[in-house]
Amino acid sequence: MDDFLLKPKRISGLPEMARRLLAVISLCLSILTPLNAAENYIVMQSTTSAKNSGLFDHILPIFKAETGIEVRVVAVGTGQAIRNAANGDGDVLLVHSREAEEQFIADGFGVKRYDVMYNDFVIVGPPDDPAKIAGSDDALWALRQIALGEHDFMSRGDDSGTHRAERRLWESLGISPSARHQRWYKETGSGMGSTLNIAVGIAAYTLTDRGTWLAFKNKQDHLIFVQGDPLLFNQYGIIAVNPERHPHVNSESAQRFIEWIRSDVGQRAIADHQIEGQSLFSPNAVAAHVQN
Repeated sequence: MDDFLLKPKRISGLPEMARRLLAVISLCLSILTPLNAAENYIVMQSTTSAKNSGLFDHILPIFKAETGIEVRVVAVGTGQAIRNAANGDGDVLLVHSREAEEQFIADGFGVKRYDVMYNDFVIVGPPDDPAKIAGSDDALWALRQIALGEHDFMSRGDDSGTHRAERRLWESLGISPSARHQRWYKETGSGMGSTLNIAVGIAAYTLTDRGTWLAFKNKQDHLIFVQGDPLLFNQYGIIAVNPERHPHVNSESAQRFIEWIRSDVGQRAIADHQIEGQSLFSPNAVAAHVQN
């Protein structure tokens, strides 16, 4: 009995050549099947804020279950995501810096931009609130108070959508803070989660998107002090990488994802991603479809 289990069974009744042919076919199938399955995915260049909020963990399995297409996310700052997509290192781009997105298309790297969802930025800080900005809905006034009092402010400093929004606010004030020249202004060069961790650790103010803040687990005593200013509006857009510029991209599956995330099902999936009953992002692709 043991010898029977240890010895491989021969296929009886077949010539040696036929057995070899079957072996070759079996080997080819074992190699080709994983390759064919691996082709059924797209790479999405996107932001750390969308990933850190848990949004992709919520919506992407729904998309895969409906279509069989896997979405592999590269989460970096918006600036880097756009550069990666321009280099052809992705099939679709989902970021939040409209001016840069439109330039991406104007330069021929993207097909068309669509609004997908939005949330807002908030300014958070330590519980003692040394700049006395709590309850304000005026982001520029709050940042001016932080700068005048030289209270510690932590910037992402990574050319992300959040960093670009922050820099626009400072520019509106005519202030150009630099980590090299102002001790109170500091930069992490990192994602939103890391920046929040450091801001909490040194009791500093920082600008964050609301989605990441709601999902952030290490708030400790930090609080939202400034919110509700129209200048803090944070729109996200999605763009398929142009196959004429990069013929290797999976444009068909990328377009299918864009259509899905803008559909009623995709928009509902975005709205359903909540923490303590609060949606982290508000879908607005229907309005975008009417405008476009």
